[in-house]
Amino acid sequence: MDELDRLFGLLVAALARETRVAVPFPASEVYERLVPYRSNRSHLNVATHQDYEMAVLRLLAGERNYVQLEPENVREAMQREIATINPDPAYFRSFPDAQVMVNGRAAERVLLADRAYAPANPEEDEADTLGDSTGENPVPFIPPTAFTEPARAEHSHASGNQCEYCGGGLPTNREALFCPHCGQPQGGELKCQGCGAELDVGWAYCLACGRATGFE
Repeated sequence: MDELDRLFGLLVAALARETRVAVPFPASEVYERLVPYRSNRSHLNVATHQDYEMAVLRLLAGERNYVQLEPENVREAMQREIATINPDPAYFRSFPDAQVMVNGRAAERVLLADRAYAPANPEEDEADTLGDSTGENPVPFIPPTAFTEPARAEHSHASGNQCEYCGGGLPTNREALFCPHCGQPQGGELKCQGCGAELDVGWAYCLACGRATGFE
């Protein structure tokens, strides 16, 4: 395991705490909020800030297929930068608004590994199954299949306040016609966030516009 693997693991853990693993987000969130250098240097085991930036650049360029960056020309530009003799580690900072989509299968492996190595605690296991309702913002438990095969409406309405597509928590004090996390309608068909075309469960990309669906 190297700094790229550790960076991706920390990113997935941060997104999972917010139940946003399946939701696209701006590239700037990786280094500004989700896995900033100052608070994660020891976990990443990097010697310098340049080493950290190089790991971020490799991640956003798509190395090991951990994430996919859109638009494609930005991703290709980062790949070309890495291939140069003296790449600029901070090159990714030129594209803060590029959209990042986490590879669902890779994220699932990280989350399953974290759970497998966690110390056994029956009380915690029960809390994970039922969802943590002790804090001000309850975080529902999301099964691994939430990242590979989003549930359809007929299976999810029983959970009440959980998005049927990304698993994010829905407000209980008002009617949620659309998910505030992924934007999908809660009573209709799965739609592409780019062009609005209808999608099917398990599709990684939209047939109409080619945009990543987030449910790979």
